[in-house]
Amino acid sequence: MSLIPLRPGMTPATAAERSDAARNRERLLAAAREIIQEGGAQALTMDRLAERAGVGKGTVFRRFGSRAGLLLTLLDDSEAAFQERFLFGPPPLGPGAPGLERLVAFGAARIAYVVEFGDLVLAAENASRSSRFEVPAAALWHRHIEVLLREEGFTSDPWLMAGSLGAALDPGRLLNLVRVHGITADRLAASWQDLVTRVVKGA
Repeated sequence: MSLIPLRPGMTPATAAERSDAARNRERLLAAAREIIQEGGAQALTMDRLAERAGVGKGTVFRRFGSRAGLLLTLLDDSEAAFQERFLFGPPPLGPGAPGLERLVAFGAARIAYVVEFGDLVLAAENASRSSRFEVPAAALWHRHIEVLLREEGFTSDPWLMAGSLGAALDPGRLLNLVRVHGITADRLAASWQDLVTRVVKGA
């Protein structure tokens, strides 16, 4: 099984690494997670990570390239797990359920993902020079929604509609609704279900 990383050139989580390189990588990522847990994603800097992990700053840059690369690497494992669930996991999120049921489950799962990892997602987007719409994983989410729309007989520009539906799952939008307006994840999931049901049934 080969999952799509968050950006081109990233090593998939399933790729083999030399044991010493893998240990160093996990040591740095564990230290990075500790820093984020203590002070949020904004507290994570290359200098602070090097100090926490007891390595030189050059080691951190050689391993991750930049702060954006570090943040994306932290997200990669969780993104790989998410991809595995909707591509290969049990229904209704995974294969085996009707397209509409899978669409509903995908939105609910993505909302839960953003609530858990949203700060890291936004920090990675802000630190990266690449558009969030251009990363391979985002293209996969878009394609997944498009395929499910087609399965349900939606023929009125399913590619464009997939992008419109995906915008409803934008991390910045979701976190604003949760943190500023007090909207619960369950309420967001119910709204997503209503939206995709109207789109599919309207077709």
